[in-house]
Amino acid sequence: KALARWLVEQAPGIELKVFVDTAPVMEKPLAEAAGIGWQGKHTNLVSRAEGSWLFLGAIYTTLELEPDEPHAARCGSCTRCLDACPTDAFPAPYRLDARRCISYLTIEHKGPIPEEFRAAIGNRIYGCDDCLAVCPWNRFAAGGRAHRAFVPRAQLAAPELGELLPLVDARFRQLFAGSPIKRIGRGRMVRNAAIAAGNSGRAELVAPLRALVDDEDSVVAEAARWALAELSSPALAGEELSVLLPGAERGDA
Repeated sequence: KALARWLVEQAPGIELKVFVDTAPVMEKPLAEAAGIGWQGKHTNLVSRAEGSWLFLGAIYTTLELEPDEPHAARCGSCTRCLDACPTDAFPAPYRLDARRCISYLTIEHKGPIPEEFRAAIGNRIYGCDDCLAVCPWNRFAAGGRAHRAFVPRAQLAAPELGELLPLVDARFRQLFAGSPIKRIGRGRMVRNAAIAAGNSGRAELVAPLRALVDDEDSVVAEAARWALAELSSPALAGEELSVLLPGAERGDA
């Protein structure tokens, strides 16, 4: 918006519209055409300077601008991002099956998460950055320059599952105010926490899960029942998993 205001000041009378995840704009192909980076085999944009850790915003305008040269693809023979995916969500390089993607399942998907993916989700309760994190181009990314709006809050860096499972709507909104997590709502967050609890092997989570089996949200109730069944499995006994929020304060893929 600041850049858009500056453009209007420099060229009064132009028309423009700003987009930052607010409309179905194909920002990644546009960014590649603008020379910012290229779409990697994980379908996200990769920059030689920033690696995979960058956000894209777009301004549509009537202002005549001299275009930069499109960026060449530089993935080469590397397949680290494809190999790292816990749910095999890439049927081929440069193709993503969102129905298998943990970021889609934990953030965008509103119903029950298919059981075939629940074990692979592990302790991921909001998104998944695995395909981004393994990209070799990240070693060139400049650190320490993150906008303050994207710096994780301490209380959200490693939340405790036992504190997330009992969340009611009002407490959820209070806890995640100012965070992109708030957009998914209490139901999806508690559903995700229940699945992580089922994968944790932690007996102390049985009580908060039992409190959810009759939850007014049927998706939450089903996830809680599944988790309780998993925790009763001898194969999980004794395992301890910490829970993370990968990319939660960055808005995630």
